[in-house]
Amino acid sequence: MSTEALTLRRIEARDDAAVASVIRTVMPEFGADGPGFAIHDPEVSAMTAAYARPRHAYFVVEERAGRIIGGGGVAPLEGGDAGVCELRKMYFLPEARGLGQGERLLRRCLEFARDAGFQRCYLETLAGMQQAQKLYRRMGFEPLCTPLGRTGHFGCDHWYARDLSKPLD
Repeated sequence: MSTEALTLRRIEARDDAAVASVIRTVMPEFGADGPGFAIHDPEVSAMTAAYARPRHAYFVVEERAGRIIGGGGVAPLEGGDAGVCELRKMYFLPEARGLGQGERLLRRCLEFARDAGFQRCYLETLAGMQQAQKLYRRMGFEPLCTPLGRTGHFGCDHWYARDLSKPLD
């Protein structure tokens, strides 16, 4: 797949079903479909509404033909400090992986977070999502020993945070 044929843009209402499908397809691939995982969050079925609030943004990666193949967003960390945002629901279908879209999307999310006034970005993930963790570390995220906030995602076993004052390479 040519990366020139991929568009990165803000989510629109017409994308809700496709984004929910991506999330519900990818999470079970990594064993993240039981209790304590984001797949069960009510917002999965209505992502546009969930990210239409201030300091919230969700972006999708779309093929030229209009098919959504990935997405991710940021929002204030629930139960956390007002200066901390969370990287949320960043998933890609298998055919979208390895094309540099994860880094492209993550950069867009971090830029949005900085512009929205956040000082730190937090994320939760799983041991089995090794490629994602490599990306997070390469992009300046540092591992944490314990989770932050109250996301309800007790199924996650790896946590990272990034100081947003540090420049992106």
